[in-house]
Amino acid sequence: MVQEATESCEKIPSILEVKQLRVEFTTDSGIVRAVNDISFSLKKGETLGIVGESGSGKSVTSLSLLNLVPNPPGRITQGEILFHSREYGNVDLLKLPRDRMRRIRGGEIAMIFQDPMSSLNPVYTCGNQVTETIILHEGVSYQEAKKRTLQLFDKVKLPRPSQIFKSYPHQISGGQKQRVMIAMALACKPSILIADEPTTALDVTVQATILELFNELRQDKDTSIIFITHDLGVIAEIADRVMVMYRGNIVENGTTWDIFSNPQHPYTKGLLACRPRLDLKLRTLPVVSDFMTTDKEGNITGISEARFKSVGQALMLNYQSEEELREKHKQLISQTPLLEVKNLKTYFPIDKNLFGKPKDYVRAVDDVSFNIYPGETLGLVGESGCGKTTLGRSILRLIEPTAGEILFEGTNTLHLKGNALRRLRKDMQIIFQDPYASLNPRMSVGESIVEPMKVHGVLESDKARRDWAIELLETVNLSAQHYYRYPHEFSGGQRQRICIARTLALKPRFIICDESTASLDVSVQAQVLNLLNQLKEKYNLTYIFISHDLAVIKFISDRIMVMNHGKIEEISFAEDIYTNPQSEYTKKLIGAIPKGDLEDIRRATLKRKLAKPKGK
Repeated sequence: MVQEATESCEKIPSILEVKQLRVEFTTDSGIVRAVNDISFSLKKGETLGIVGESGSGKSVTSLSLLNLVPNPPGRITQGEILFHSREYGNVDLLKLPRDRMRRIRGGEIAMIFQDPMSSLNPVYTCGNQVTETIILHEGVSYQEAKKRTLQLFDKVKLPRPSQIFKSYPHQISGGQKQRVMIAMALACKPSILIADEPTTALDVTVQATILELFNELRQDKDTSIIFITHDLGVIAEIADRVMVMYRGNIVENGTTWDIFSNPQHPYTKGLLACRPRLDLKLRTLPVVSDFMTTDKEGNITGISEARFKSVGQALMLNYQSEEELREKHKQLISQTPLLEVKNLKTYFPIDKNLFGKPKDYVRAVDDVSFNIYPGETLGLVGESGCGKTTLGRSILRLIEPTAGEILFEGTNTLHLKGNALRRLRKDMQIIFQDPYASLNPRMSVGESIVEPMKVHGVLESDKARRDWAIELLETVNLSAQHYYRYPHEFSGGQRQRICIARTLALKPRFIICDESTASLDVSVQAQVLNLLNQLKEKYNLTYIFISHDLAVIKFISDRIMVMNHGKIEEISFAEDIYTNPQSEYTKKLIGAIPKGDLEDIRRATLKRKLAKPKGK
């Protein structure tokens, strides 16, 4: 039946054809070809998934479709982009006059950009930015545009649409900003919707809602979708076809079923293998370099000598039995706790009376108690707003708790002040979500690592501190030459490694990892997760790992704690949380995870085949 669905798709006419597209950027070191003579098509009502690591050319390809490649330094040097426009008929978008191209952008081809904060204007309300799009492209009245905007806000599951309409971008969460961007893209009922990492910042439950919205859009409006992501689980859920890109080239292109069931290119195998899995626990995650070797520029130099030949081989050689994991768990919890949290509360006042006395509070952390044992990784998971980040920062006293006790090695840290508190911070560290915002752009990487050593008096001389910083850089798979470079010279994954090195500089015993892999490609994420596990063994570290990605949490955690509305829903051995969840909330979270297994792909393919657009 999957084959029948594939054959029926082949009979549908194409709405977009890209032929021999080439995009080049001028840099200080010469010409960089970001997109290298690629060709592909998009059929009416089809969802095409584009996957690949940062720098593969995914986003540049999508910008080319709207003729938005920044010039300079970039320019489209070759190719055709043929589009069947409702208004202008068959046209080459690269040759279309500027005024006509402006009408197509947002009207017939809309795009959801990856970073909603940089895409929304900070001086206009969210509602006005969407109504402006509707008025510009459809010429309706403000009242009609406002009515449609509120309907769209409701459709993308924004809470309190009327309030969001009047809110500015900085007043709402990252997930809510992303949903405003999705509403804006849907405003003019486009023929093609380009979604560039639209669910990266979203919780798994909100992500499931947005993916269902995309499927409804395809069914109801016959909209074609180009869905760009590094999350292959999401691609399996939504895409009819998958296009895999590497260094500006298409290395594999086929149906979702074919790509997942029988990948041909070693790069595709690497991307599939390095995803954290729900069905088994791995010692280490496979990485792309296990399937192929490359030179310094990233060009593929070898395949035959690769460590693994297939995804199945990579998984089975890293498999851990449940008995082995349970024995490790018993040994961990038999120890004296390193950290004890007792009845912790962190409240934020939200309403005050005439005399400034709070009348109501947000109970971000509400009477929470748990223990963490030496050498353990406790996974902390929940939706945005559940209190997980506030809990982590309260433990470190980056946010002052309202009440409760935090015992680190038997000492109540809430009683510490001044130098005593500063000494405690040496043993308790945090790795923040955004590595670029965590590093001073005016300080070299080496200076950023050495600075906390000077503050806490670690080592006796500048030379000793420099040598230790270089050793740490090499420990996180960077090199001594990176010591003098600045943060903007590194990729996101490399910056996160630098932040890890800086955290290790003080030789801490306890580290909170706050969404520390959320913004990374799946292949880089695998490398960082493996690194964190290696460092835990090498330096006898204890972690709280905060994430909204339950697959990542399952891979790295010994136990998992689920939070909801500031309270603990349940806490247990990681395997038990997934195989036998006790809370309805936990069951909902697990049920919303895109698993990406073949049975799910089969069901999704048949569901899309049977769902005919209305009026067809």
